[in-house]
Amino acid sequence: MKGKRLVNFILKLIEDKKGEDIVVLDVKKLTTLADYFIICSAEVSEHSKAIYDEIKFQLKKKGILPLSEEGKLSGDWIVMDYGEVIVHIMLPEKREFYSLERMWREIEPQITKSRSQ
Repeated sequence: MKGKRLVNFILKLIEDKKGEDIVVLDVKKLTTLADYFIICSAEVSEHSKAIYDEIKFQLKKKGILPLSEEGKLSGDWIVMDYGEVIVHIMLPEKREFYSLERMWREIEPQITKSRSQ
């Protein structure tokens, strides 16, 4: 599973776990780090860990393992690197402070979803 298929699969998992304010950024023209960043918010660290656990579990079942991951212990900002796709699961205060969307402001979000949609 690659590219947009992987992005859409991860989005569904985040939505199922009630991730909030989900944004997908297509960064392939701006960096060699990844093709897509998925950014979402979680209510509390336990919520971010639940989203992380679901993504990791479901992708592992498909034979897809992260190249690296950071932040699971604290849960305030978890990063999962799947090569083409990097997932950021953040508590609202971290997301507001680091404002990844603003850092990558040259690009329009490909998909933006909030819980109220």
